[in-house]
Amino acid sequence: MKLKDIFLFSSFSIVSQKMRSFLTSMGIAVGVVCVIFLTSMGQGLQDFMVSQFTQFGSNIIAVQPGKTQTLGVPAGVHGTIKPLSFDDAEAIERLPLIDYAVPVSGANGEIESDTRLRRSLVVGTGADYDIIVGADTMLGQYLPKDNPKTPRSFAVLGPKMRDELFGNENPLGKTVRVNSQRFRIVGVLPPKGDFLGFDLDDAVYIPIAKFNTMFNKNGFQEIDVVHNENATTEEVVASVKRLMISRHGGEDVTITTQADMIETLGEIMDWLKFTVAAFGGISLLVGGVGIFTIMTVAVNERKSEIGILRAIGASQSRIREVFLLESIFLSIFGAFLGLIAGFLVINIALYIYPDLPIAVAWEYITYSVFISIFIGLFAGFLPARSASELDPIEALRSD
Repeated sequence: MKLKDIFLFSSFSIVSQKMRSFLTSMGIAVGVVCVIFLTSMGQGLQDFMVSQFTQFGSNIIAVQPGKTQTLGVPAGVHGTIKPLSFDDAEAIERLPLIDYAVPVSGANGEIESDTRLRRSLVVGTGADYDIIVGADTMLGQYLPKDNPKTPRSFAVLGPKMRDELFGNENPLGKTVRVNSQRFRIVGVLPPKGDFLGFDLDDAVYIPIAKFNTMFNKNGFQEIDVVHNENATTEEVVASVKRLMISRHGGEDVTITTQADMIETLGEIMDWLKFTVAAFGGISLLVGGVGIFTIMTVAVNERKSEIGILRAIGASQSRIREVFLLESIFLSIFGAFLGLIAGFLVINIALYIYPDLPIAVAWEYITYSVFISIFIGLFAGFLPARSASELDPIEALRSD
């Protein structure tokens, strides 16, 4: 038998059993669909999270109280962790490489206008926080540069908070009560969306000193630092670390860069994509079992054909190649169906939920196709070997 004859014979066997071939390939198709959709969700989520981290620029680092990486010794053994203070923020801002150092804290509270009340995010910040969030087109102005320790009772609203409390009215000059304390509204930020699970648009921003008094806090959750764009992140981190060690008498802060956050996020999301791809891989294995079963049945049904092929001179290797090629065809057909169905599912999902974070993970899709072909080859090997080892005379008698 020539290679062309093997190809035609295997193709005819699949076409002559259309429904069985289709149902057998569906096992592989379902696995490919799972891989495409789940990994695309994982890739989309990763891209979304990275965009959240980088939307405010790449020259921002965060200084937080407490050291998350230790040498196995509790932090309190050699001294207590000092809270971050206004003096710390001012000292950081005086460093040559630093443009701004803004204290930030957040908590949930009740925000109330004259007619409406809602519970949402209250953010305590310094006067330069608008630079960090890129509020170039805000309505009104951000918090004024008062004495940070004794600021006036001014507030800035997120756009969603403005809509919830005042509707289409201009809120500038009006008052809101935050946990029963009155604040005069001086500005409304432009839309910024979610960041790490917090809706920055559905928030009220007040001076950090007022926040600390309101929530009985001592210090800040973090100091956001904007450094000169010409300075490297390593230089900035080293400079800030030296300053904080000299001020606190030890290394009791954690300095987090955007590169650190993105790297950590990337590792987490890579494991997530691998995990969901593994679930799709299980479906591919189930499809492989289906191919193995059908090919075993096909060998038993077509013993007379095998006997005839052997009688006219087909070698054992040719018989083996016929059935191997048939199982590979089934897996390729299943992968093709899975690709079509997978991209169709993605488009349907985006049509129903346009904001769904989906981005095609091409590397996993490529892997799934090659794995499908390998599974078809592996699943067809034993039935093909069984077919090639049949005794020609016994095979002819089976008809």
